[in-house]
Amino acid sequence: MTPRSSAALLLLALAATPAIAGNAPAIDSDWILSKLAHAGPTRTAFVEVRSSALLKNPLRVSGEYRHPDADTLVREVRAPYQETTTIHDGKASIQRGSSTRTFALSRAPQLATLQTSFGALLRGDRQQLQSAFALDTKGVREKWTMVLTPKDAALAKQVQDITLFGRGSELRCIETRMGKGGEVQRTLLASAAASAGNATSDAALQAICHGEAAR
Repeated sequence: MTPRSSAALLLLALAATPAIAGNAPAIDSDWILSKLAHAGPTRTAFVEVRSSALLKNPLRVSGEYRHPDADTLVREVRAPYQETTTIHDGKASIQRGSSTRTFALSRAPQLATLQTSFGALLRGDRQQLQSAFALDTKGVREKWTMVLTPKDAALAKQVQDITLFGRGSELRCIETRMGKGGEVQRTLLASAAASAGNATSDAALQAICHGEAAR
């Protein structure tokens, strides 16, 4: 499992909750983290599109993320293939058909950092999150972003930054910008995933992700 897929898995286990209405006061990282924190089981649909110079067309993957308990994260891909990745007890298990492979996250220190940090997201623990990432929060409650920039040099070579896009208490989209080449993996969640339809173009998905009108 790569830092790219693990970043998505660990972040996307955050389930979306209904957006709030009302005025638009400015927000900070504590407010966002309080909305992303979940104590019980959660699940959310996702649509993920990867663009790369190595791919003739963008790869679109859809399925569901689950956080059945405080120590377990599950990513179930349903189309265009079937695959289930489970992170639990410091290990990652990837099942495709009748084949399952398991490895310890300790084999990759960067993945261990991601696991610890995104566990902090699930708990709303800003202090622990800031031990690994610099946080930059912008916007108002109806439209906000939080950029996580790795402090660890080794992790920064793999992941330049991770941007969360939200509306009220709903996490709608995550953009992971990879270190080498700066390729972006964009994952839409909940209502944003439902709005994606069959779209695969970068412009259309970016507009949905950012909460903008399609260009």
